[in-house]
Amino acid sequence: MRRLIDALADDTDFFIEQVQVTAIVFDTSDDVTIWATTLFDQELHFFHLGLPFQQLDLLIRLAGPRAEAVQEDVADALATVTEWPCLLEYSSEESQPVLLPNVALKLSCTYPADGPFGDEDEDGEEGEDEDDTFDISLNAETEDPEEYESDQPHNIFYLEGVFLRIEP
Repeated sequence: MRRLIDALADDTDFFIEQVQVTAIVFDTSDDVTIWATTLFDQELHFFHLGLPFQQLDLLIRLAGPRAEAVQEDVADALATVTEWPCLLEYSSEESQPVLLPNVALKLSCTYPADGPFGDEDEDGEEGEDEDDTFDISLNAETEDPEEYESDQPHNIFYLEGVFLRIEP
């Protein structure tokens, strides 16, 4: 399975269909990350979708016959969670991925932060402090440096819109 970001020609907004939710991660009581897959160019790709909680509710209502069961899973998890993040997984034999039938999602790419803390001088230029102790080292044998370039989008997307296919 490939990362969705690697299949895109550019980083403009785009649409995907045939989405399957494989996990819901409650980052906090307001923020959610959905782990999902989609068929893109006839290949299965995975991606992460960052959402405010209200948009999660909208997507769950579009989950066809499983909508009610997933809503109960979410309510139970939120009622009993004591530590964040909280994971609801839909990727096993007992709990198959949640399909979003006849739904197209308009997504936009996100980018990692430019600096370790987003430091900028009053002039709007990034700080060049030599005493900065924040250092990330890459092991060339085990890590791909391209994955950590700040100007490259990563595999987490924002939801720009939800569209339904209406059959005549």
